[in-house]
Amino acid sequence: MFRNSIMAFVGSGTMAEAMIKGLTDQGRIAPERIIASGPRPERGEYLRSRYGIQATTDNIEAVREADIVVLSIKPQVLPKVLKELRDKPREDALILSIVAGAKIRVISQGLNRYALVRAMPNTPARVGMGMTVWTATPQTTELQVEQARQILRALGDEIFMEDEEYLDMATALSGTGPAYVFFFMEALIDAGVHLGFSRRIAQQLVLKTIEGSVEIAKQTGLHPVELRNSVTSPGGTTAEALYQLEKGGMRTVLSKAIWAAYQKSRYLGELIEKQNGDLSD
Repeated sequence: MFRNSIMAFVGSGTMAEAMIKGLTDQGRIAPERIIASGPRPERGEYLRSRYGIQATTDNIEAVREADIVVLSIKPQVLPKVLKELRDKPREDALILSIVAGAKIRVISQGLNRYALVRAMPNTPARVGMGMTVWTATPQTTELQVEQARQILRALGDEIFMEDEEYLDMATALSGTGPAYVFFFMEALIDAGVHLGFSRRIAQQLVLKTIEGSVEIAKQTGLHPVELRNSVTSPGGTTAEALYQLEKGGMRTVLSKAIWAAYQKSRYLGELIEKQNGDLSD
C-alpha cells in the first residue's frame, strides 16, 4: 500500500515516534524510507539509532521527495512551518496532519496542497492501542485515503468521519481522554494509600481493576450503566460510594471538563487561522 513510499515526519515528538514505532514494528514500511525533521539534532539522533530512520533539522529537505508528509508539530509553531513549507511538498504528495485544532483549510491554503487528511490520534498509540478519528478532503484519492487508513491502523483503531467538526470533539473526548483516565487512576491510588495500602500495592490493585473492567465492557458489549448496576447491591458498599460520587458532582464536573477541552480546541483552531493569516500578509 505504501511500503515503497517515502514518508516524512515534520516534527519528531512523542506522537511522531509512536507512529514510526507502529509502522516499523509491523513492517508496513522500511525504516530507511522514513525521514523525521525537528529542531533538536539530539532527538533526531535518538530516532535514527532507535528505529533506523533518517533524521534532519531541515524541514524542506525532509518533505522534498516525500510521498506522504505527516505534520506532527505543536499548534503554536504551525503558522511558521506552513510559511516555510509552502509549495515545497510534491504536488501529488499526501499531507497527513495530526496538529491539534488546526483546520484543513488552514493547512491546505498554507501549503498550497489539497490532498489532505486531518487526524486526531491519542497517546495509547504508543503501545498500539490508540484511537484515531480522521477525515479527508475531496481532493484526496481513494489510494491516498486507504494509505492514511493503513497508517492510522498501525496506531490502533480508527474511525473515519465525513464532517471535520467531529475532530474537535474527538480532541476533547478521546485525544485528551487518557489524561482523564490517568487522573482518575491517580485519585484511586491516593485513596488506597489513605486507607493504608502501600503505594505499590494500591497501584497494582487500581491498574488491574481498570484493565479488567475495560475488558468486561469490551467482551460483553453491555452499556456501562448495566455493568455498573450489576456490581451495585442495594444498600451496599458500592451503592454508598457511588452516592458520594454523584453527590460530589463527578458526572457534571467531567462533562464540564470535556466541554472546556472542546472549546479550547476550537479556540486554538481560530488562533492558528488568525496567525496564519497574519504571517501571509
